[in-house]
Amino acid sequence: MAGQGGQLGGQQVLLLPEGSNRLQGRDARWVNIAVAYAVAQAIRTTLGPKGMDKMLVSEMGDIVITNDGATILQEMNVEHPAAKIMVEIAKTQDKEVGDGTTTSVMLAGEMLKKAGELMDQNIHASTIVNGYKNAAAKANEILQRISYPVTVDDTETLEKIASIAMGSKTIGAGSAKDFLAKLVVRAVKQVAEKKDGKVEIDDDFIKVEKKEGGDINDTQYITGVVVDKEIVHSGMPKKIEHAKIALVDAALEIEKTETDAKIEITSPEQMQAFLNQEEKMLRDMVEKIAKSGANVVFVQKGIDDMAQHFLSKKGIAAIRRVKKSDMDKLAKATGAKIATSLDDLELKDLGAAGLVEERKIAGEQMVFVEKCRDPKSVTIFVRASTEHVVNEGERAIVDAIGAVSSAIEDGKFVTGGGSTEMQLAQQLRKYATEVGGREQLAIQAFADSLETVPRTLAESAGMDAIDTLVMLRMKHKTIEGKSFGVGVYSGKIEDMKKLGVIEPLKVKTQAIASASEATEMLLRIDDMISAKGRAPSMPPGGPGGMGGMGGMEGMD
Repeated sequence: MAGQGGQLGGQQVLLLPEGSNRLQGRDARWVNIAVAYAVAQAIRTTLGPKGMDKMLVSEMGDIVITNDGATILQEMNVEHPAAKIMVEIAKTQDKEVGDGTTTSVMLAGEMLKKAGELMDQNIHASTIVNGYKNAAAKANEILQRISYPVTVDDTETLEKIASIAMGSKTIGAGSAKDFLAKLVVRAVKQVAEKKDGKVEIDDDFIKVEKKEGGDINDTQYITGVVVDKEIVHSGMPKKIEHAKIALVDAALEIEKTETDAKIEITSPEQMQAFLNQEEKMLRDMVEKIAKSGANVVFVQKGIDDMAQHFLSKKGIAAIRRVKKSDMDKLAKATGAKIATSLDDLELKDLGAAGLVEERKIAGEQMVFVEKCRDPKSVTIFVRASTEHVVNEGERAIVDAIGAVSSAIEDGKFVTGGGSTEMQLAQQLRKYATEVGGREQLAIQAFADSLETVPRTLAESAGMDAIDTLVMLRMKHKTIEGKSFGVGVYSGKIEDMKKLGVIEPLKVKTQAIASASEATEMLLRIDDMISAKGRAPSMPPGGPGGMGGMGGMEGMD
Protein backbone atom coordinates (compact mmCIF):
# COMPACT_ATOMS: atom_id res chain seq x y z
CA MET A 1 0.00 0.00 0.00
CA ALA A 2 1.11 3.56 -0.60
CA GLY A 3 1.38 5.99 2.27
CA GLN A 4 4.49 4.74 4.04
CA GLY A 5 5.44 8.39 4.51
CA GLY A 6 4.69 11.73 2.90
CA GLN A 7 6.00 14.62 0.82
CA LEU A 8 7.65 17.65 2.41
CA GLY A 9 9.03 20.38 0.11
CA GLY A 10 9.16 17.92 -2.79
CA GLN A 11 11.19 15.50 -0.63
CA GLN A 12 9.88 11.94 0.09
CA VAL A 13 9.86 11.38 3.86
CA LEU A 14 9.85 7.73 4.93
CA LEU A 15 7.92 7.04 8.14
CA LEU A 16 7.85 3.23 8.36
CA PRO A 17 10.54 0.61 7.80
CA GLU A 18 10.78 -1.32 4.52
CA GLY A 19 8.27 -4.18 4.26
CA SER A 20 5.67 -2.52 6.50
CA ASN A 21 2.10 -2.32 5.34
CA ARG A 22 -0.37 0.48 5.69
CA LEU A 23 -4.03 0.91 4.87
CA GLN A 24 -5.63 4.34 5.23
CA GLY A 25 -9.03 5.99 5.25
CA ARG A 26 -11.78 4.26 3.28
CA ASP A 27 -9.57 1.23 2.48
CA ALA A 28 -8.86 0.53 6.16
CA ARG A 29 -12.55 0.76 7.06
CA TRP A 30 -13.63 -1.29 4.07
CA VAL A 31 -11.24 -4.16 4.92
CA ASN A 32 -12.34 -4.19 8.58
CA ILE A 33 -16.01 -4.22 7.64
CA ALA A 34 -15.53 -6.96 5.01
CA VAL A 35 -13.58 -9.19 7.41
CA ALA A 36 -15.97 -8.70 10.36
CA TYR A 37 -18.99 -9.38 8.13
CA ALA A 38 -17.33 -12.54 6.74
CA VAL A 39 -16.81 -13.82 10.33
CA ALA A 40 -20.46 -13.10 11.19
CA GLN A 41 -21.63 -14.90 8.03
CA ALA A 42 -19.49 -17.93 8.90
CA ILE A 43 -21.46 -18.61 12.09
CA ARG A 44 -24.82 -17.16 11.04
CA THR A 45 -26.30 -20.51 9.98
CA THR A 46 -25.85 -21.96 13.49
CA LEU A 47 -28.55 -19.71 15.01
CA GLY A 48 -31.60 -21.25 16.64
CA PRO A 49 -32.94 -24.78 17.10
CA LYS A 50 -32.99 -25.40 13.33
CA GLY A 51 -29.43 -24.05 12.96
CA MET A 52 -26.72 -26.21 11.40
CA ASP A 53 -23.47 -27.44 12.98
CA LYS A 54 -19.86 -26.77 11.99
CA MET A 55 -17.10 -29.36 11.88
CA LEU A 56 -13.72 -27.89 12.78
CA VAL A 57 -10.54 -29.85 12.25
CA SER A 58 -7.37 -28.59 13.95
CA GLU A 59 -3.82 -28.85 12.57
CA MET A 60 -3.36 -31.90 14.80
CA GLY A 61 -6.43 -33.56 13.29
CA ASP A 62 -8.65 -33.07 16.36
CA ILE A 63 -12.30 -32.75 15.43
CA VAL A 64 -14.86 -30.45 17.07
CA ILE A 65 -18.51 -30.63 15.96
CA THR A 66 -20.56 -27.79 17.44
CA ASN A 67 -22.88 -24.86 16.79
CA ASP A 68 -21.75 -22.89 19.81
CA GLY A 69 -20.66 -19.49 18.44
CA ALA A 70 -17.83 -18.91 20.91
CA THR A 71 -16.38 -22.42 20.40
CA ILE A 72 -16.47 -22.08 16.59
CA LEU A 73 -14.69 -18.73 16.59
CA GLN A 74 -12.01 -19.89 19.04
CA GLU A 75 -11.34 -23.05 17.01
CA MET A 76 -11.29 -21.13 13.70
CA ASN A 77 -7.94 -19.56 14.62
CA VAL A 78 -8.59 -16.31 12.74
CA GLU A 79 -5.65 -14.13 11.73
CA HIS A 80 -7.00 -10.68 10.85
CA PRO A 81 -7.16 -8.18 13.75
CA ALA A 82 -10.77 -7.20 12.93
CA ALA A 83 -11.72 -10.89 13.06
CA LYS A 84 -10.00 -11.19 16.43
CA ILE A 85 -12.20 -8.38 17.77
CA MET A 86 -15.26 -10.39 16.65
CA VAL A 87 -13.90 -13.40 18.56
CA GLU A 88 -13.57 -11.15 21.65
CA ILE A 89 -17.30 -10.27 21.37
CA ALA A 90 -18.19 -13.97 21.50
CA LYS A 91 -15.80 -14.62 24.41
CA THR A 92 -17.29 -11.77 26.45
CA GLN A 93 -20.84 -12.95 25.78
CA ASP A 94 -19.86 -16.51 26.73
CA LYS A 95 -18.19 -15.39 29.97
CA GLU A 96 -20.91 -12.95 31.03
CA VAL A 97 -24.04 -14.87 30.08
CA GLY A 98 -23.05 -18.22 28.55
CA ASP A 99 -25.66 -17.96 25.79
CA GLY A 100 -26.28 -15.67 22.80
CA THR A 101 -22.75 -15.80 21.35
CA THR A 102 -23.92 -16.27 17.74
CA THR A 103 -26.47 -13.44 18.12
CA SER A 104 -23.88 -10.94 19.39
CA VAL A 105 -21.41 -11.63 16.54
CA MET A 106 -24.17 -11.58 13.91
CA LEU A 107 -25.43 -8.20 15.17
CA ALA A 108 -21.90 -6.73 15.05
CA GLY A 109 -21.38 -7.99 11.48
CA GLU A 110 -24.72 -6.60 10.31
CA MET A 111 -24.17 -3.22 12.05
CA LEU A 112 -20.79 -2.87 10.32
CA LYS A 113 -22.27 -3.77 6.92
CA LYS A 114 -25.04 -1.17 7.32
CA ALA A 115 -22.44 1.39 8.48
CA GLY A 116 -20.43 0.68 5.32
CA GLU A 117 -23.51 1.40 3.19
CA LEU A 118 -24.03 4.71 5.02
CA MET A 119 -20.36 5.69 4.52
CA ASP A 120 -20.80 5.05 0.79
CA GLN A 121 -23.49 7.76 0.94
CA ASN A 122 -20.84 10.14 2.38
CA ILE A 123 -22.09 10.03 5.96
CA HIS A 124 -19.12 10.48 8.27
CA ALA A 125 -18.04 7.62 10.55
CA SER A 126 -18.34 9.88 13.65
CA THR A 127 -22.02 10.56 12.84
CA ILE A 128 -22.66 6.81 12.54
CA VAL A 129 -20.81 6.11 15.81
CA ASN A 130 -22.92 8.71 17.65
CA GLY A 131 -26.12 7.32 16.14
CA TYR A 132 -25.19 3.78 17.17
CA LYS A 133 -24.33 4.95 20.70
CA ASN A 134 -27.73 6.63 21.09
CA ALA A 135 -29.51 3.62 19.58
CA ALA A 136 -27.76 1.17 21.97
CA ALA A 137 -28.67 3.32 25.00
CA LYS A 138 -32.28 3.60 23.82
CA ALA A 139 -32.43 -0.18 23.12
CA ASN A 140 -31.32 -0.86 26.69
CA GLU A 141 -34.04 1.42 28.00
CA ILE A 142 -36.69 -0.32 25.83
CA LEU A 143 -35.48 -3.77 26.94
CA GLN A 144 -35.96 -2.88 30.61
CA ARG A 145 -39.47 -1.74 29.80
CA ILE A 146 -40.57 -4.81 27.80
CA SER A 147 -39.00 -7.46 30.08
CA TYR A 148 -40.88 -9.67 32.57
CA PRO A 149 -39.89 -10.45 36.19
CA VAL A 150 -38.59 -13.85 37.35
CA THR A 151 -37.41 -15.10 40.76
CA VAL A 152 -35.30 -18.01 42.01
CA ASP A 153 -38.49 -19.83 43.10
CA ASP A 154 -40.10 -19.63 39.66
CA THR A 155 -38.96 -23.14 38.67
CA GLU A 156 -41.20 -23.56 35.62
CA THR A 157 -40.00 -20.32 33.97
CA LEU A 158 -36.35 -21.12 34.75
CA GLU A 159 -36.73 -24.59 33.20
CA LYS A 160 -38.09 -22.99 30.02
CA ILE A 161 -35.08 -20.62 29.93
CA ALA A 162 -32.67 -23.57 30.35
CA SER A 163 -34.50 -25.57 27.70
CA ILE A 164 -34.36 -22.71 25.15
CA ALA A 165 -30.64 -22.12 25.88
CA MET A 166 -29.96 -25.79 25.00
CA GLY A 167 -32.45 -25.94 22.14
CA SER A 168 -29.99 -25.01 19.40
CA LYS A 169 -27.47 -27.70 20.39
CA THR A 170 -27.49 -31.18 18.86
CA ILE A 171 -28.39 -32.80 22.19
CA GLY A 172 -31.19 -30.28 22.76
CA ALA A 173 -33.63 -32.11 20.52
CA GLY A 174 -36.70 -33.92 21.80
CA SER A 175 -37.18 -34.95 25.40
CA ALA A 176 -33.48 -34.73 26.33
CA LYS A 177 -33.50 -30.94 26.67
CA ASP A 178 -36.44 -30.92 29.10
CA PHE A 179 -34.77 -33.61 31.21
CA LEU A 180 -31.45 -31.72 31.23
CA ALA A 181 -33.20 -28.39 31.89
CA LYS A 182 -34.64 -29.83 35.13
CA LEU A 183 -31.14 -30.95 36.24
CA VAL A 184 -29.64 -27.53 35.43
CA VAL A 185 -32.33 -25.57 37.33
CA ARG A 186 -32.02 -27.91 40.30
CA ALA A 187 -28.24 -27.42 40.35
CA VAL A 188 -28.41 -23.62 40.03
CA LYS A 189 -31.04 -23.33 42.78
CA GLN A 190 -28.93 -25.54 45.05
CA VAL A 191 -25.80 -23.35 44.81
CA ALA A 192 -27.70 -20.02 44.89
CA GLU A 193 -26.98 -17.98 48.02
CA LYS A 194 -28.88 -14.96 49.32
CA LYS A 195 -26.67 -12.03 50.31
CA ASP A 196 -28.07 -8.64 51.37
CA GLY A 197 -31.45 -9.48 49.86
CA LYS A 198 -29.88 -10.34 46.48
CA VAL A 199 -29.35 -13.81 45.03
CA GLU A 200 -25.77 -14.61 44.07
CA ILE A 201 -24.73 -17.65 42.04
CA ASP A 202 -21.18 -18.81 41.52
CA ASP A 203 -21.29 -21.07 38.44
CA ASP A 204 -17.87 -22.48 39.34
CA PHE A 205 -19.48 -24.53 42.11
CA ILE A 206 -21.59 -26.43 39.59
CA LYS A 207 -19.11 -28.98 38.34
CA VAL A 208 -19.81 -30.40 34.88
CA GLU A 209 -17.98 -33.73 34.66
CA LYS A 210 -18.22 -35.81 31.49
CA LYS A 211 -17.53 -39.39 30.39
CA GLU A 212 -18.46 -40.97 27.08
CA GLY A 213 -20.58 -44.08 27.16
CA GLY A 214 -24.30 -44.55 27.73
CA ASP A 215 -26.92 -42.13 26.52
CA ILE A 216 -27.54 -38.39 27.10
CA ASN A 217 -30.51 -39.43 29.28
CA ASP A 218 -28.05 -41.24 31.60
CA THR A 219 -26.75 -37.81 32.68
CA GLN A 220 -26.97 -37.58 36.48
CA TYR A 221 -27.41 -34.83 39.04
CA ILE A 222 -25.20 -35.52 42.05
CA THR A 223 -25.68 -33.77 45.41
CA GLY A 224 -21.95 -33.52 45.90
CA VAL A 225 -18.78 -33.80 43.85
CA VAL A 226 -17.39 -36.33 41.37
CA VAL A 227 -13.59 -36.51 41.48
CA ASP A 228 -11.84 -38.04 38.49
CA LYS A 229 -9.34 -39.96 40.67
CA GLU A 230 -9.17 -43.39 42.26
CA ILE A 231 -8.76 -44.58 45.85
CA VAL A 232 -5.00 -45.07 46.14
CA HIS A 233 -4.72 -48.51 47.79
CA SER A 234 -6.47 -51.76 46.98
CA GLY A 235 -6.84 -52.56 50.71
CA MET A 236 -8.90 -49.43 51.40
CA PRO A 237 -12.71 -49.56 51.53
CA LYS A 238 -14.30 -48.63 48.18
CA LYS A 239 -17.69 -47.67 49.62
CA ILE A 240 -18.02 -45.60 52.78
CA GLU A 241 -21.43 -44.65 54.12
CA HIS A 242 -21.82 -41.72 56.58
CA ALA A 243 -18.38 -40.52 55.51
CA LYS A 244 -16.40 -38.08 57.65
CA ILE A 245 -14.16 -36.29 55.18
CA ALA A 246 -10.80 -34.61 55.83
CA LEU A 247 -9.40 -32.26 53.19
CA VAL A 248 -5.62 -31.94 53.50
CA ASP A 249 -3.49 -29.46 51.57
CA ALA A 250 -0.22 -31.12 52.60
CA ALA A 251 1.81 -34.12 51.47
CA LEU A 252 1.59 -37.37 53.44
CA GLU A 253 5.26 -37.92 52.66
CA ILE A 254 8.62 -37.30 54.30
CA GLU A 255 9.63 -33.74 53.49
CA LYS A 256 12.77 -33.36 51.44
CA THR A 257 15.20 -30.68 52.59
CA GLU A 258 15.21 -27.35 50.77
CA THR A 259 18.96 -27.49 50.15
CA ASP A 260 21.08 -30.48 49.13
CA ALA A 261 21.82 -32.39 52.31
CA LYS A 262 23.98 -35.42 52.94
CA ILE A 263 23.32 -38.01 55.65
CA GLU A 264 26.27 -40.15 56.61
CA ILE A 265 25.38 -43.65 57.79
CA THR A 266 28.28 -45.79 58.96
CA SER A 267 26.59 -48.93 60.23
CA PRO A 268 23.55 -51.12 59.42
CA GLU A 269 22.03 -50.22 62.83
CA GLN A 270 22.06 -46.54 61.91
CA MET A 271 20.40 -47.35 58.60
CA GLN A 272 17.68 -49.31 60.40
CA ALA A 273 17.19 -46.50 62.92
CA PHE A 274 16.85 -44.02 60.05
CA LEU A 275 14.21 -46.18 58.31
CA ASN A 276 12.38 -46.74 61.61
CA GLN A 277 12.28 -42.98 62.18
CA GLU A 278 10.83 -42.39 58.70
CA GLU A 279 8.21 -45.07 59.35
CA LYS A 280 7.35 -43.52 62.73
CA MET A 281 6.85 -40.09 61.16
CA LEU A 282 4.47 -41.51 58.53
CA ARG A 283 2.66 -43.55 61.22
CA ASP A 284 2.24 -40.35 63.29
CA MET A 285 0.72 -38.54 60.30
CA VAL A 286 -1.81 -41.33 59.83
CA GLU A 287 -2.54 -41.39 63.59
CA LYS A 288 -3.39 -37.68 63.48
CA ILE A 289 -5.89 -38.28 60.66
CA ALA A 290 -7.42 -41.30 62.46
CA LYS A 291 -7.61 -39.37 65.74
CA SER A 292 -9.68 -36.62 64.11
CA GLY A 293 -12.33 -39.27 63.32
CA ALA A 294 -11.97 -39.08 59.52
CA ASN A 295 -12.69 -42.17 57.44
CA VAL A 296 -12.05 -40.54 54.03
CA VAL A 297 -9.15 -38.21 53.25
CA PHE A 298 -8.62 -36.13 50.11
CA VAL A 299 -5.01 -34.98 49.76
CA GLN A 300 -3.97 -32.20 47.40
CA LYS A 301 -0.41 -33.52 47.20
CA GLY A 302 1.22 -36.98 47.27
CA ILE A 303 0.78 -39.91 49.67
CA ASP A 304 3.79 -42.13 50.47
CA ASP A 305 3.37 -45.90 49.85
CA MET A 306 4.04 -46.59 53.53
CA ALA A 307 1.39 -44.00 54.55
CA GLN A 308 -1.08 -45.68 52.15
CA HIS A 309 -0.45 -48.99 53.93
CA PHE A 310 -1.07 -47.48 57.39
CA LEU A 311 -4.23 -45.69 56.16
CA SER A 312 -5.64 -48.93 54.73
CA LYS A 313 -4.92 -50.71 58.05
CA LYS A 314 -7.03 -48.03 59.78
CA GLY A 315 -9.83 -48.50 57.21
CA ILE A 316 -9.42 -44.94 55.89
CA ALA A 317 -9.97 -44.36 52.15
CA ALA A 318 -7.51 -41.88 50.63
CA ILE A 319 -7.45 -40.01 47.31
CA ARG A 320 -4.28 -38.13 46.32
CA ARG A 321 -3.27 -35.31 43.98
CA VAL A 322 -6.75 -33.80 43.97
CA LYS A 323 -6.99 -30.52 42.01
CA LYS A 324 -7.25 -27.26 43.98
CA SER A 325 -10.58 -26.47 42.28
CA ASP A 326 -11.96 -29.88 43.33
CA MET A 327 -10.77 -29.31 46.91
CA ASP A 328 -12.71 -26.02 47.00
CA LYS A 329 -15.82 -27.74 45.61
CA LEU A 330 -15.50 -30.57 48.17
CA ALA A 331 -15.23 -28.00 50.97
CA LYS A 332 -18.41 -26.27 49.73
CA ALA A 333 -20.28 -29.55 49.29
CA THR A 334 -19.33 -31.33 52.54
CA GLY A 335 -18.76 -28.38 54.86
CA ALA A 336 -15.14 -29.45 55.54
CA LYS A 337 -12.32 -26.99 56.15
CA ILE A 338 -9.15 -27.46 54.12
CA ALA A 339 -6.31 -28.22 56.58
CA THR A 340 -2.79 -27.12 55.64
CA SER A 341 -1.28 -28.99 58.59
CA LEU A 342 -2.22 -32.29 60.21
CA ASP A 343 -1.30 -31.01 63.69
CA ASP A 344 -4.51 -29.00 64.13
CA LEU A 345 -6.88 -31.38 62.30
CA GLU A 346 -9.93 -31.82 64.53
CA LEU A 347 -13.41 -33.31 64.30
CA LYS A 348 -14.96 -29.88 63.67
CA ASP A 349 -12.80 -29.47 60.52
CA LEU A 350 -14.29 -32.59 58.91
CA GLY A 351 -17.01 -32.59 56.30
CA ALA A 352 -19.88 -35.06 55.97
CA ALA A 353 -21.35 -37.01 53.06
CA GLY A 354 -23.95 -39.76 53.04
CA LEU A 355 -21.85 -41.84 50.65
CA VAL A 356 -18.33 -41.88 49.22
CA GLU A 357 -17.86 -44.58 46.61
CA GLU A 358 -15.37 -45.50 43.90
CA ARG A 359 -17.12 -46.56 40.69
CA LYS A 360 -15.79 -47.75 37.37
CA ILE A 361 -17.13 -45.54 34.59
CA ALA A 362 -16.14 -46.22 30.95
CA GLY A 363 -13.12 -48.22 32.13
CA GLU A 364 -11.85 -45.54 34.55
CA GLN A 365 -12.19 -45.29 38.31
CA MET A 366 -13.95 -42.20 39.68
CA VAL A 367 -14.80 -41.23 43.25
CA PHE A 368 -18.38 -40.07 43.91
CA VAL A 369 -18.98 -37.95 47.01
CA GLU A 370 -22.75 -37.72 47.24
CA LYS A 371 -25.82 -37.43 49.47
CA CYS A 372 -24.35 -34.31 51.10
CA ARG A 373 -26.66 -32.31 53.35
CA ASP A 374 -27.54 -28.98 51.64
CA PRO A 375 -24.34 -28.82 49.54
CA LYS A 376 -23.28 -25.48 48.06
CA SER A 377 -21.40 -27.31 45.31
CA VAL A 378 -23.00 -29.96 43.10
CA THR A 379 -22.11 -31.95 39.98
CA ILE A 380 -23.85 -32.66 36.70
CA PHE A 381 -22.30 -35.85 35.36
CA VAL A 382 -22.79 -35.82 31.56
CA ARG A 383 -22.98 -39.09 29.64
CA ALA A 384 -23.38 -39.59 25.87
CA SER A 385 -22.53 -42.11 23.21
CA THR A 386 -19.31 -40.64 21.77
CA GLU A 387 -16.66 -38.11 22.71
CA HIS A 388 -18.04 -35.47 20.31
CA VAL A 389 -21.60 -35.81 21.57
CA VAL A 390 -20.53 -35.69 25.22
CA ASN A 391 -18.46 -32.53 24.54
CA GLU A 392 -21.45 -30.86 22.86
CA GLY A 393 -23.60 -32.00 25.79
CA GLU A 394 -21.20 -30.31 28.19
CA ARG A 395 -21.28 -27.07 26.15
CA ALA A 396 -25.11 -27.11 26.11
CA ILE A 397 -25.31 -27.60 29.88
CA VAL A 398 -22.73 -24.85 30.54
CA ASP A 399 -24.78 -22.49 28.30
CA ALA A 400 -27.97 -23.37 30.17
CA ILE A 401 -26.32 -22.87 33.59
CA GLY A 402 -25.15 -19.41 32.46
CA ALA A 403 -28.59 -18.49 31.13
CA VAL A 404 -30.48 -19.60 34.28
CA SER A 405 -27.94 -17.88 36.58
CA SER A 406 -28.22 -14.63 34.58
CA ALA A 407 -32.02 -14.74 34.69
CA ILE A 408 -32.04 -15.22 38.48
CA GLU A 409 -29.38 -12.57 39.20
CA ASP A 410 -31.01 -10.03 36.85
CA GLY A 411 -34.53 -11.06 37.84
CA LYS A 412 -35.84 -10.46 34.31
CA PHE A 413 -36.50 -12.31 31.06
CA VAL A 414 -37.68 -11.44 27.54
CA THR A 415 -39.40 -13.44 24.78
CA GLY A 416 -37.23 -15.20 22.18
CA GLY A 417 -37.70 -16.27 18.56
CA GLY A 418 -36.63 -12.84 17.28
CA SER A 419 -39.68 -11.17 18.91
CA THR A 420 -37.59 -8.93 21.20
CA GLU A 421 -35.38 -7.79 18.29
CA MET A 422 -38.50 -6.97 16.19
CA GLN A 423 -39.99 -4.94 19.03
CA LEU A 424 -36.69 -3.07 19.52
CA ALA A 425 -36.43 -2.36 15.77
CA GLN A 426 -40.01 -1.05 15.70
CA GLN A 427 -39.48 1.31 18.65
CA LEU A 428 -36.01 2.45 17.49
CA ARG A 429 -37.44 3.53 14.12
CA LYS A 430 -39.92 5.76 15.95
CA TYR A 431 -37.07 7.12 18.06
CA ALA A 432 -35.00 7.84 14.91
CA THR A 433 -37.65 10.23 13.56
CA GLU A 434 -37.62 12.08 16.91
CA VAL A 435 -33.82 12.48 16.77
CA GLY A 436 -33.78 13.77 13.19
CA GLY A 437 -30.67 14.90 11.29
CA ARG A 438 -28.12 12.50 9.81
CA GLU A 439 -27.94 10.49 13.03
CA GLN A 440 -31.45 9.18 12.42
CA LEU A 441 -30.07 7.23 9.44
CA ALA A 442 -27.58 5.48 11.75
CA ILE A 443 -30.35 4.70 14.27
CA GLN A 444 -32.48 3.26 11.46
CA ALA A 445 -29.48 1.18 10.31
CA PHE A 446 -29.14 -0.11 13.91
CA ALA A 447 -32.84 -1.06 13.90
CA ASP A 448 -32.47 -2.85 10.53
CA SER A 449 -29.45 -4.76 11.89
CA LEU A 450 -31.53 -6.15 14.76
CA GLU A 451 -33.91 -7.71 12.24
CA THR A 452 -31.14 -10.05 11.10
CA VAL A 453 -32.07 -12.34 14.05
CA PRO A 454 -35.68 -13.13 12.99
CA ARG A 455 -34.55 -13.16 9.33
CA THR A 456 -31.90 -15.82 10.03
CA LEU A 457 -34.29 -17.89 12.18
CA ALA A 458 -36.82 -17.85 9.33
CA GLU A 459 -34.19 -18.85 6.75
CA SER A 460 -32.89 -21.77 8.84
CA ALA A 461 -36.49 -23.01 9.29
CA GLY A 462 -37.05 -22.97 5.52
CA MET A 463 -39.49 -20.04 5.67
CA ASP A 464 -39.58 -17.08 3.29
CA ALA A 465 -37.50 -14.46 5.14
CA ILE A 466 -39.07 -11.36 3.51
CA ASP A 467 -42.68 -12.52 4.00
CA THR A 468 -41.88 -13.40 7.63
CA LEU A 469 -40.36 -9.97 8.33
CA VAL A 470 -43.30 -8.17 6.72
CA MET A 471 -45.80 -10.17 8.82
CA LEU A 472 -43.79 -9.62 12.00
CA ARG A 473 -43.59 -5.86 11.38
CA MET A 474 -47.39 -5.79 11.00
CA LYS A 475 -47.86 -7.73 14.27
CA HIS A 476 -45.41 -5.57 16.23
CA LYS A 477 -47.34 -2.40 15.38
CA THR A 478 -49.95 -3.50 17.95
CA ILE A 479 -49.42 -3.86 21.71
CA GLU A 480 -50.79 -7.44 21.67
CA GLY A 481 -48.29 -8.47 19.01
CA LYS A 482 -45.13 -7.49 20.90
CA SER A 483 -44.23 -11.09 21.79
CA PHE A 484 -44.72 -12.54 18.28
CA GLY A 485 -41.66 -14.17 16.74
CA VAL A 486 -40.56 -16.93 14.38
CA GLY A 487 -42.01 -20.36 15.26
CA VAL A 488 -39.21 -22.47 13.78
CA TYR A 489 -40.98 -25.81 14.36
CA SER A 490 -44.35 -24.79 12.91
CA GLY A 491 -42.91 -22.58 10.15
CA LYS A 492 -45.31 -19.76 11.11
CA ILE A 493 -45.12 -16.61 13.20
CA GLU A 494 -46.39 -17.33 16.72
CA ASP A 495 -46.75 -15.82 20.20
CA MET A 496 -43.45 -16.70 21.91
CA LYS A 497 -44.81 -15.92 25.40
CA LYS A 498 -47.54 -18.56 24.98
CA LEU A 499 -45.07 -21.04 23.49
CA GLY A 500 -42.70 -20.54 26.44
CA VAL A 501 -39.80 -19.41 24.23
CA ILE A 502 -38.05 -17.10 26.69
CA GLU A 503 -34.48 -15.91 27.33
CA PRO A 504 -32.74 -13.98 30.11
CA LEU A 505 -32.76 -10.21 29.62
CA LYS A 506 -28.96 -10.19 30.04
CA VAL A 507 -28.51 -12.22 26.83
CA LYS A 508 -29.97 -9.29 24.89
CA THR A 509 -28.43 -6.39 26.84
CA GLN A 510 -24.95 -7.93 26.70
CA ALA A 511 -25.22 -8.88 23.00
CA ILE A 512 -26.32 -5.36 22.01
CA ALA A 513 -23.70 -3.68 24.23
CA SER A 514 -20.83 -5.87 22.94
CA ALA A 515 -21.89 -5.64 19.29
CA SER A 516 -22.39 -1.85 19.28
CA GLU A 517 -19.15 -1.12 21.18
CA ALA A 518 -17.05 -3.35 18.91
CA THR A 519 -18.71 -1.79 15.84
CA GLU A 520 -18.01 1.74 17.09
CA MET A 521 -14.39 0.77 17.77
CA LEU A 522 -13.82 -0.65 14.27
CA LEU A 523 -15.56 2.32 12.58
CA ARG A 524 -13.20 4.76 14.27
CA ILE A 525 -10.12 3.14 12.70
CA ASP A 526 -8.93 5.05 9.63
CA ASP A 527 -5.35 3.81 9.54
CA MET A 528 -3.97 0.28 9.82
CA ILE A 529 -0.25 -0.25 10.09
CA SER A 530 1.11 -3.79 10.08
CA ALA A 531 4.62 -4.33 11.36
CA LYS A 532 7.62 -5.08 9.16
CA GLY A 533 7.94 -8.68 8.08
CA ARG A 534 4.19 -9.39 8.25
CA ALA A 535 3.49 -8.15 4.72
CA PRO A 536 3.25 -11.61 3.05
CA SER A 537 0.13 -12.41 5.10
CA MET A 538 -1.79 -9.69 3.24
CA PRO A 539 -4.26 -11.02 0.66
CA PRO A 540 -2.98 -10.83 -2.92
CA GLY A 541 -4.31 -7.93 -4.92
CA GLY A 542 -4.83 -5.48 -2.07
CA PRO A 543 -7.39 -5.33 0.71
CA GLY A 544 -10.09 -7.49 -0.85
CA GLY A 545 -9.25 -10.82 0.82
CA MET A 546 -9.35 -12.09 4.38
CA GLY A 547 -5.59 -12.39 4.85
CA GLY A 548 -3.88 -11.54 8.13
CA MET A 549 -2.93 -7.93 8.71
CA GLY A 550 -0.42 -8.56 11.47
CA GLY A 551 -0.37 -6.16 14.40
CA MET A 552 -2.77 -3.24 14.44
CA GLU A 553 -0.96 -0.18 15.61
CA GLY A 554 -2.12 3.31 14.74
CA MET A 555 -5.66 2.88 16.04
CA ASP A 556 -7.50 6.15 15.96
